[in-house]
Amino acid sequence: MSRVSTFITCWLVIASAVVAADERASNTQILAEAETRLKSIYDRREFAPAVFSGKWLRDCSGYLILEKPKGIAEPELVQYDVLSGKRSTVISGDQLVVPGTSDRLVIQEFVESPVASQFLLHARVSTNAKTGYWLFDAKSSGLKAIAADIARLSWENTFSPKGDRLLFGRGPNLYVFDLTNDRTTPLTTIEGRGALENDVSASWSPDGQQIAYVQSDSSKVRLRPIVHPTDPTYPEVSHQRFARVGTPIPTLRIGVVAANGGATRWVNLPSEPGSFYITDVSWAGNSEELLIEVLSRFRDTRQVLLINTGTGAIIKTCEESDPAWVDASYSANAGLDWIQAGKALVLLSERDGWRHAYVISRDGKTQTLLTKHASDIIAGGPVDERRGWFYFFASPNNATQRYLYRIRLDGKGDAERVTPADQPGTHRYDFSPDRKWAFHTHSTFDSPPVIDLVELPEHRSVRVLEDNAECRRRVSPLISQPTEFLKLDIGDGVVMDAWMIKPRDFDSTKKYPVFVFVYGEPHGQTVLDDWTGGQNHSMFHRMIADFGYLVVSIDGRGTPAPKGAAWRRAVFGSLGPLSTEEQAAGVKELARTRSFVDPSRVGIWGWSGGGSNTLNAMFRKPDVYHVGIAVAPKPQPDLYNAWFQEIFMRTRDENPEGYRKAAAINFAEGLRGDLLIVHGTGETNTHLQITEGLVDRLIELGKRFDYMAYPNRDHGLREGKGTAVHLRMLMTRYLIEHLPPGTR
Repeated sequence: MSRVSTFITCWLVIASAVVAADERASNTQILAEAETRLKSIYDRREFAPAVFSGKWLRDCSGYLILEKPKGIAEPELVQYDVLSGKRSTVISGDQLVVPGTSDRLVIQEFVESPVASQFLLHARVSTNAKTGYWLFDAKSSGLKAIAADIARLSWENTFSPKGDRLLFGRGPNLYVFDLTNDRTTPLTTIEGRGALENDVSASWSPDGQQIAYVQSDSSKVRLRPIVHPTDPTYPEVSHQRFARVGTPIPTLRIGVVAANGGATRWVNLPSEPGSFYITDVSWAGNSEELLIEVLSRFRDTRQVLLINTGTGAIIKTCEESDPAWVDASYSANAGLDWIQAGKALVLLSERDGWRHAYVISRDGKTQTLLTKHASDIIAGGPVDERRGWFYFFASPNNATQRYLYRIRLDGKGDAERVTPADQPGTHRYDFSPDRKWAFHTHSTFDSPPVIDLVELPEHRSVRVLEDNAECRRRVSPLISQPTEFLKLDIGDGVVMDAWMIKPRDFDSTKKYPVFVFVYGEPHGQTVLDDWTGGQNHSMFHRMIADFGYLVVSIDGRGTPAPKGAAWRRAVFGSLGPLSTEEQAAGVKELARTRSFVDPSRVGIWGWSGGGSNTLNAMFRKPDVYHVGIAVAPKPQPDLYNAWFQEIFMRTRDENPEGYRKAAAINFAEGLRGDLLIVHGTGETNTHLQITEGLVDRLIELGKRFDYMAYPNRDHGLREGKGTAVHLRMLMTRYLIEHLPPGTR
């Protein structure tokens, strides 16, 4: 070798060492900054917005809320007049002294009784942290403990219509506590704690004489061992029932029992036991008939039944089916509201390809379409029958936003937008019982929520209840670049919504690495113009962007966007293949239309279903994605729970090819980039073994990857001090080491 060649070689070695040293120093600085910022996000929760927890008074004259007055350590229950805003104390700290002691109660939760001036309190004793239930009478200032050992209680259905009795659960059984004589009456008598369970979300008949409830029998559902680390050397093991894809699900039945006890009368449902889910049980405007909503196991059939509890006569008010699913998200979107003195009800349906509202007569013979526009209702709102309106949420022109609309119950006229046109973003409403007022929450992706009291339908803002000024002050310096919402046209009529967070010192003339946040399954959207959008990861993503990345999220077909049933059902048969193709096409379209995107440096991460899509991206599209972080994935969907997976893919016996194509484990040989898999060993749903099968497969293939198991953490990986920060530090470190930040 010549002296010149030797000199050049030595110079290159020295230069490389200097560059490596500079990179290590830079990475050390980034990680130090990351740790400080992550502690402010997850430990100190400096950017978590304040919430408003007021509850409407039954007479709508005002609202109740727990507040800590200045100089008082524990909260008091106070009332605000809806018109004047005048504040008055309902239960003061001095009135919360436990009778016969000097201990005070600390209210955790409360509910107003149908009887004026009475409140049911869930409270702990200040000296020993023991919790219990208490009844407070504001007129007499009386405070008394009620039935001991209450284990389960449904706040909405606890009080009887006259407010003289309480419904609660203890073990698998239901009980009634009579407030007039302090007597407890058992309604059900299941021995021990086994496969039978009676749902405490039962329903009082309007006359208060009967209670309808759902009983679940899981005796055919297989038991799964759960390890409890009480002693690391000799851990305890318990068993939990888990209905896996293709295995028996709980058998449900509906019972009606007298409020003073006695034998249960069982409703004779037309469906085969163990083949359906029950999503609604309520009294049908009287004390003789029940309205029951039943979904088939695969959610491809829906029945709304009217059943006479005395005669057993059944009327099918509504029945519909779909080759894919009727509506996988409807249960969170539609209450069944009776109108016309119980002669008709309002419900949502996707029968014409859009999620629309219908008025259906009691016998099902008359059905009137209310919302005729070619767009979706996002969620159903309340009925204001006195004024003749049905409220609902929609955003016909922008699937990332949400607004309040209303339409006449007689089906005449067009829908009216109630939310002001000059307030883009996401809006939520907590309506007063008379539908005249609402607590209104408004936010955008870059702006924390503001909560005000509005008068409807004019949407007149009466007063601000929570402005989140402190949260806004803290976050403002961190939002130097407004989040960009964009459309990605990948052809064949598919236009996907996306958002992009840019670095603080963004320079459009340079190229940046891309870090994609993916979910991509029917359970949720990530591209929402909402402060809590993106599954609450936005402050983490802003930090990553400021280190020198473009952070991007894309919603393709199959996500529950209000773009029509065909958009949502496009993934039917196999979750994974379509989202993988469209996510990759979205990244390519982003690089084609934005010169500052570096397609040679792309990372991707996701949680749960997003973890599964991360694996699919790394295995099936190694030319597009170079680094992946999969948190709590399910690479073997046939081992996942029946309740969720079967909606979209049926069972492996019925759909073997769909499950083969959906399972990331079957494509693991395609891994070429850097992959980090994260899972909690205490998972109760996306069980660790689902991921460990993939780990074994990657080992068998000789693939290089990284794996982090958090001991005894469940799906949210929240348990244990420091876990949230440690996880995000792990992700941040992995990203900067394998996909260095900065421009080229």
